[in-house]
Amino acid sequence: MHGSGVGSLAVVLLAAVLTNNILFTKFLGMCSFIAISRHMRTAVGMGLAVTFVTFCTALLNHWIYHALLVADAPLCAADLTYLTFLVFIMTIAGFVQLVEMVLERFSPVLHYNLGIYLPLITVNCAVLGVSLFMIDPNYQMGFVQAGVYGLGSGLGWMLAICLMAGIRKRLEEADIPRPLRGLGITMIVTGLMALAFKGFDGMVGF
Repeated sequence: MHGSGVGSLAVVLLAAVLTNNILFTKFLGMCSFIAISRHMRTAVGMGLAVTFVTFCTALLNHWIYHALLVADAPLCAADLTYLTFLVFIMTIAGFVQLVEMVLERFSPVLHYNLGIYLPLITVNCAVLGVSLFMIDPNYQMGFVQAGVYGLGSGLGWMLAICLMAGIRKRLEEADIPRPLRGLGITMIVTGLMALAFKGFDGMVGF
């Protein structure tokens, strides 16, 4: 993994958005991607919500993992890494619920605009995937790098769903064979977009 300099962090960010796009290379978060990409407004709203939650939970889970779960951690000497999956899920679900309550209490307008998307993030496997990838021994991410990776992964997912929303809008006017309408053409377009993103391979990476 690269160092923590600005240039190195920029490489991590670009890699997470393009060459290691969480949706087009790992195919995580496909359910929300297909369901919410019918309209640009909902796609942008969901993308912003996913980016925010992915960034924050990546930092939270990185701290919890290294402060509590690994062997000889500052808060617990026992090796609790076998609980990683469960703890990460609970952290994501708890954070989403906390954000929803805070928005409802202090910003009703923002809660009205984003609140509808927040519950969907709890079951978005892309958010959990980011937290699991950041502790991969092959990457060896530090705290700052994990945050940048979470931010880049969220932005990459948002880029993907906004591109799909734009394409699906154009497809409304296209003459598509009846058997391919709806989910069929959406899956074909998703595959073509994944192939297009493969063209970024080798540009940046970590």
